[in-house]
Amino acid sequence: MESALTARDRVGVQDFVLLENHTSEAAFIENLRKRFKENLIYTYIGSVLVSVNPYKDLEIYTKNHMERYRGVNFYEVSPHLYAVSDNSYRSMRTERKDQCILISGESGAGKTEASKKILQYYAVTCPASEHVQTIKDRLLQSNPVLEAFGNAKTLRNDNSSRFGKYMDIQFDFKGAPVGGHIINYLLEKSRVVHQNHGERNFHIFYQLIEGGEEDLLRRLGLERNPQQYQYLVKGNCPKVSSINDRSDWKVVRKALTVIGFSEDEVEELLNIIASVLHLGNVQYGGEDSGNACITSDTQIKYLARLLGVNGTVLTEALTHKKIIAKGEELMSPLNLEQASSARDALSKAVYGRTFTWLVNKINASLAYTDDSYKNWSVIGLLDIYGFEVFQNNSFEQFCINYCNEKLQQLFIELTLKSEQEEYEAEGITWEPVQYFNNKIICDLVEEKFKGIISILDEECLRPGDASDITFLEKLEDTVGGHPHFVTHKLADGKTRKVMGRDEFRLLHYAGEVNYNVNGFLDKNNDLLFRNLKEVMCMSENKILNQCFDREELTDKKRPDTAATQFKASLAKLMEILMSKEPSYIRCIKPNDSKQAGRFDEVLIRHQVKYLGLMENLRVRRAGFAYRRRYEVFLQRYKSLCPDTWPNWRGKLADGVATLVKHLGYKPEEYKLGRSKIFIRFPKTLFATEDALETRKHSLGESPQHVLLSLPSPLNLSHIVTICLSHTFHSDTPLQPPRFIKGFIYRHQERCPENEYFLDYVRYSFLMKLRRNLPKNVLDKSWPTPPAALTEASEHLRKMCMQNMVWTYCKRISPEWKHQMEQKMIASEIFKDKKDNYPQSVPKLFVSTRLNGEEINPKVLQALGTEKMKYAVPVTKYDRKGYKARPRQLLLTANCAIIVEEAKLKQRIDYKALKGVSVSSLSDGLFVLHVPSDDNKQKGDVVLQSDHVIETLTKVAICADKINNININQGSITFTVGQGKEGIIDFTPGSELLVAKAKNGHLSVVSPTLFCPGTWEGFHM
Repeated sequence: MESALTARDRVGVQDFVLLENHTSEAAFIENLRKRFKENLIYTYIGSVLVSVNPYKDLEIYTKNHMERYRGVNFYEVSPHLYAVSDNSYRSMRTERKDQCILISGESGAGKTEASKKILQYYAVTCPASEHVQTIKDRLLQSNPVLEAFGNAKTLRNDNSSRFGKYMDIQFDFKGAPVGGHIINYLLEKSRVVHQNHGERNFHIFYQLIEGGEEDLLRRLGLERNPQQYQYLVKGNCPKVSSINDRSDWKVVRKALTVIGFSEDEVEELLNIIASVLHLGNVQYGGEDSGNACITSDTQIKYLARLLGVNGTVLTEALTHKKIIAKGEELMSPLNLEQASSARDALSKAVYGRTFTWLVNKINASLAYTDDSYKNWSVIGLLDIYGFEVFQNNSFEQFCINYCNEKLQQLFIELTLKSEQEEYEAEGITWEPVQYFNNKIICDLVEEKFKGIISILDEECLRPGDASDITFLEKLEDTVGGHPHFVTHKLADGKTRKVMGRDEFRLLHYAGEVNYNVNGFLDKNNDLLFRNLKEVMCMSENKILNQCFDREELTDKKRPDTAATQFKASLAKLMEILMSKEPSYIRCIKPNDSKQAGRFDEVLIRHQVKYLGLMENLRVRRAGFAYRRRYEVFLQRYKSLCPDTWPNWRGKLADGVATLVKHLGYKPEEYKLGRSKIFIRFPKTLFATEDALETRKHSLGESPQHVLLSLPSPLNLSHIVTICLSHTFHSDTPLQPPRFIKGFIYRHQERCPENEYFLDYVRYSFLMKLRRNLPKNVLDKSWPTPPAALTEASEHLRKMCMQNMVWTYCKRISPEWKHQMEQKMIASEIFKDKKDNYPQSVPKLFVSTRLNGEEINPKVLQALGTEKMKYAVPVTKYDRKGYKARPRQLLLTANCAIIVEEAKLKQRIDYKALKGVSVSSLSDGLFVLHVPSDDNKQKGDVVLQSDHVIETLTKVAICADKINNININQGSITFTVGQGKEGIIDFTPGSELLVAKAKNGHLSVVSPTLFCPGTWEGFHM
């Protein structure tokens, strides 16, 4: 990253913490503008990534880019989405701690695209198998499905997510994605029945109408014209130039198949989507009495067929309300307004519950099916709405902005926590940081009994004539004195001019927002008349049958309000995020017109404020702007000090101290931690980087710098030839006088007297190297370089090794690769843990230890279609008396089977296998642990194998129990049956002896082995 600082005047700095004037919002925005102008859309604030939507395709998401960021240190490459993705993945793998990536920003800022790019990165770069590839495909294909049903065209974004989404990606011990789980938040159901001018309903309606086959539309009773449907005309925007509904329909249909939807499920799902459109076209007329009646039965006929309900019962439910008074059921007719509201409430309920069913269905297809293995690692992706401030802000914006308050609170807390932890780990004094603690606003919204949500619920539930205005009055009475709350009635004269009488204002961390209370009570209640629920519960549509539970009808408890449900789900989300190591992506849109290259400074200043970026920068810059590990800092800047160039031989901390002393750093400019240098001011780093740039000109022609600029892997002979071209010309005859004079001055700095000799020595070394390059990866020979070529020689040696490894991997056969993979797993389980592991290393694992003739035909017949993956002869020790009996252990895809001659004596499903225990000594005994409450099992199984390392590696792979192989020292406790336990005691000795001891334990004496080097005998 530091290498880009030389161009900072043109392209800005890659990390905002390096801004000299870090408190200036203008400087912050100017840095964004410089980078945006150069198509550099990513910038860091420490480890936080700020992303500006370019509104055009950039060639920065190719597989080559993915490989560039794969496995590379976070700050070694320029800022990118892939750097955050890879950093989270590597942290999960190395630290064994779950991660999460929080993506936030306004609608149109690129949140959904960012989450898709992250999923694509993992799909391409993570290990794969047939099962893993299926999960990868389903993870990727879940996006178009959720976008179709949960996204819509808004004024700000043609593909705006109208729900919040948290997705867990589950990884196995190899780092391969094996499952996923999605939680959705606050779907904007009101969009189903109403859209603002210039906006659309959810994409799926238009995709179905434009892309559906003629036969399908005929069956659903639909016309290929969105203008025919009341729920699609209110925004007056049926078509959008940037959206191809017909093409998207094909993508969605294919995605549903990949995810695992059956044809019947797709048919019933589309029946529901069509029924929502027909509901919108249900027209009411008024009778003389003022009661509503349905004027045409055409829509009712379609609805009855599509929903699988009785048309007459549905008609009555859409025009009447069931009231229970004194235990007696009464049907009360609805007027026109009430009937229209009931119809719209049903449409919203049907669509909202179907969306939840859809998410659950996707989750089922992504679920990791091996219940016995719960130790997967997780990376979570949170793609959630950013802070929203519109001309008219309602209940939805109140919930969204409350969510952002909670996330900001978490963000600052975790940022401060990670900063403090880093300082303490490095032994640097932590200086408390002053920041705005928005807990006061969170409490104002969510506090029990006194918070806005509690007051809203109270108004929704109380008897009498509660209304949106009485809710506002109650707010004034209860929280009127709060410093972050104001209404028209409580405001001063100046504020009253910009506030309506039906509004209240909250002073959020990001600024002031006025909320219009009209509709708050209805949206919070989100009620559906009882008789409409009854109709849906009787539906023959299997999806709706799952969405509308009959227990709702008998449950006397009133369902939680929308705000309370959202508050509870938000609390659970905070728990999830707190349990993980967070990374942050803050998305910004550069203009409202979606134009490439246009940078609207006013709009961007608004987002910088609402995303809390300046507050984040201030916290990050409160101490030291820049910190790097000693080895990284010294490697980059060592050429600036004679004492550290070309190599520093002492402790890294001493080398950095020597370097900064030579550079003239003042004590207040830096601190040395335990493993890192902390630099307080960006100008100190800039001066160092500028000095390095000057120094490079004098070093630019040296072999080392030519070498460092080369790509890898390359043919090493070619690399050496390049180096030779920079040292000595072979066609020049030897000049003894210059050679002798150079020899005399050889220990001095390079000068005219010794340059001929030094070049000749370099040339001789490189020629010798070219003739004697190592032949394979096990050949460790390497000529000793002259002092001036020590660093270049080390780079060449590393490149040589990389090149040979790369060449070797290209030649490796699938069978040998499988052998190596098994050996790596064996190493992970047993290396340095079990005494006889080293002896197993040079011996190849075999596919089976029993051929077909050694297994009884009746056993093979009993196995049926189950394919045997491995078989080995074993000795089984009885649970009572420990008598040794010869057995065979067979491994299939689903279970381990213990065989006695022609009988299948015991079958242990891998799901039921709790773990495997083995001693740390050289014996071959092991115990298969099974659940004690499983009636099919008689207790744990004690076995012995002459090939225990191979056998248990095969068990671990087949059962996916790599992390469940327990290596014990001293003794193993196992279940005999009926709650009783047995014990195996292990002791080292001269020869193997297995017998029952006087104390009733099974005693195993294991021979002590000589342990040579692990890999010597394993020939590649």
